[in-house]
Amino acid sequence: MDPIRNPFAPGAGTPPPELAGRDSVREKMRQCLGRLRIGRPAKSMMLVGLRGVGKTVLLDQMMRDAESEGVVSVRIEAPEGRSLPAMLAPQLRLGLLRLSRLAKAEDYAIRGLRALVGFASKLKMTYNDIEVGFDYDPEPGLADNGELEGDLSMLLEQVGLAAKAANTIVAIYIDELQYVKEEQLAAFISALHRCSQKQLPITAIGAGLPQLRGKMGEAKSYAERLFDFPEIGALSSSDATEAIVKPIKDEGAEINADAVESIVDKTKGYPYFLQEWGKHAWDVARQSPISINDVNDASNQTIAALDESFFRVRFDRLTPKEKQYLRAMAELGTGPHRSGDIAEELGRATSSLGPIRSSLIAKGMIWSPTHGDTAFTVPLFDEFMKRIIPGRDWAQADA
Repeated sequence: MDPIRNPFAPGAGTPPPELAGRDSVREKMRQCLGRLRIGRPAKSMMLVGLRGVGKTVLLDQMMRDAESEGVVSVRIEAPEGRSLPAMLAPQLRLGLLRLSRLAKAEDYAIRGLRALVGFASKLKMTYNDIEVGFDYDPEPGLADNGELEGDLSMLLEQVGLAAKAANTIVAIYIDELQYVKEEQLAAFISALHRCSQKQLPITAIGAGLPQLRGKMGEAKSYAERLFDFPEIGALSSSDATEAIVKPIKDEGAEINADAVESIVDKTKGYPYFLQEWGKHAWDVARQSPISINDVNDASNQTIAALDESFFRVRFDRLTPKEKQYLRAMAELGTGPHRSGDIAEELGRATSSLGPIRSSLIAKGMIWSPTHGDTAFTVPLFDEFMKRIIPGRDWAQADA
């Protein structure tokens, strides 16, 4: 098997050779954009799911789908430590400049660019990480009150008016949205709500960990009526099979049915893990068809690769106490687990573990499916924790 022809591409946000099992979400977004184009109301969309389920890949594919229909895209990623205004401002500028080149939208787009100057200038004292080029002088009274919620609403309204004049749509794509602070998230939701009320063709498509739904509801109580929250999870057995079989067939090779079944079982259908197992099984196999023995021989390499990249990069961000907390969770199994059970496993009072739990939620390592429950945001992380900290010595360690 030629490694150069290996179709599988595990990586952060790397498009898989076959985006299986996501057609219904893409179609729902297509309908949303179609309704906005003819002036009909449509909900924005927030993709929620665990790590490794392909949210970023799907987000980017939906953006490509939209751009092929002439939609103006604004794409940002929300890393920890940066403000939403700082991330939005430069990308909105690019979108407005694009719209300003269209004669029928030029005046509206230029007014949007003036609004952006006022927005950035007045908010820079609060969010000092804002850096954006200024193309026009500000217009007094336009998005320049220095108050995020009102100014962002006015700015997005100008963007929406420019899009409407151009007979197009502006779609804002935001990855890792769970890292946006609550007051900034509230302002963004409020601004989108205002645009929806005015029937402007502007929408948002976000992606984040499962806690995003609850976080948005806490930021603005009407968020659940403004957004759809499709859950992006593991693939069904048939979709996982397609994700493995089709790329191999497209390269003129084959894989035995029991080998595919083994990969689907080992990965639990999670897209990132499917890519890793597919890649290593291809590289191990000497010839087509790829056999179950090839899959078994590739498993140690696959697990080692996952441990050193996908899992380890998250593990290394943890404090000793956080590692101990997650190891206790792993001891209890896949989860979710009651907070009291984790505390009992650690021999600690539940109340004493609150700060550690909060820190792990903030780092995106765990989430709370229901009140008092705790679950991993990273699939199969319980198995990794047992490999990296084996035995029972962890329970007595002074963390």
